[in-house]
Amino acid sequence: MIVADEAVEGYAGDITPEEAWEILKSEENAVLVDVRSAAEWKFIGSPDLSSIGKTAALIEWKGYPGSGDSMVENPDFIANVKAACPDSKAKILSLCRSGQRSISTSVLLTQEGYSQCYNVLEGFEGNKNDNEQRGQVGGWKVRGLPWKQS
Repeated sequence: MIVADEAVEGYAGDITPEEAWEILKSEENAVLVDVRSAAEWKFIGSPDLSSIGKTAALIEWKGYPGSGDSMVENPDFIANVKAACPDSKAKILSLCRSGQRSISTSVLLTQEGYSQCYNVLEGFEGNKNDNEQRGQVGGWKVRGLPWKQS
């Protein structure tokens, strides 16, 4: 079930990783846009949609190197998304590490004319546990959805 909460401003809503998987399976034009950095895809992994005949669009929204610990925005982000998903009415499911950057990209893509941009809650790795570790609580991987390591 898609959460179309009135508190959500600027994009279509938030969905769980399981809801994202069901949408990707059932809606031919739905696209998963993984907005994490190339380093995250390489060292942590990425969603594997091959069993449903799709691939995730790996499009950095922000990447390294920035100054210090900061990331720099990808100036080609919008153009890259438009190339991966030319249909502005298709569902775009934005995924990041923990569900925060993907909110920003969902808002941005909505402003660019996409009408069905959803944030995937918990992201790929989920929030930190009590020991400050990711990949243990929530997220695409912990929910048992298909993924692969580079």
